[in-house]
Amino acid sequence: MSNITDIPRTAMEVFNMLPEGTRCEVIDNTLYMSPSPSTNHQDILGDIFFKIKQILNQNGAGKVFIAPLDVYLSSETDVVQPDIIYISKNKSDIIQKKGIYGAPDLVVELLSVNKDYDTRKKFELYQKNQIAEYIIINPDTKEVWHYILADGKYLQLPSESGKLVFKSLASVINF
Repeated sequence: MSNITDIPRTAMEVFNMLPEGTRCEVIDNTLYMSPSPSTNHQDILGDIFFKIKQILNQNGAGKVFIAPLDVYLSSETDVVQPDIIYISKNKSDIIQKKGIYGAPDLVVELLSVNKDYDTRKKFELYQKNQIAEYIIINPDTKEVWHYILADGKYLQLPSESGKLVFKSLASVINF
């Protein structure tokens, strides 16, 4: 029998009780769960991850990770699982066994069922947490929205469908 003190009181407490690998995020003490991504989403995600990994294997500029991996922001009150996470060598101390603790240099999100979640909720969270580069991709159309942090606000850069120009990696990837 559970004690009344065992009842989770915050979204983070619920999150910490979930089994490893659960596709779940916490933003502003609200729990968000996502269904599995589409095959198209995963195909494009795999291609982009592989190409970034090849670049980093050649230049040793940092590490790249693919979802699901927890990224703890805002003093661990917000936790997200971006599709792709890049951390430069000079920020490698934020890489811990349990996840990433702090703002990565770059995050990439591929849109899924709830497009508003990535384009508004996560956009605001990433901007607030000073993530230097944020890229959103529509996997159905390959449309790209590319944002760079300038004076604490995201500035949208021109972009082409099916082409990623990474400022933080000084690289171009076609997908």
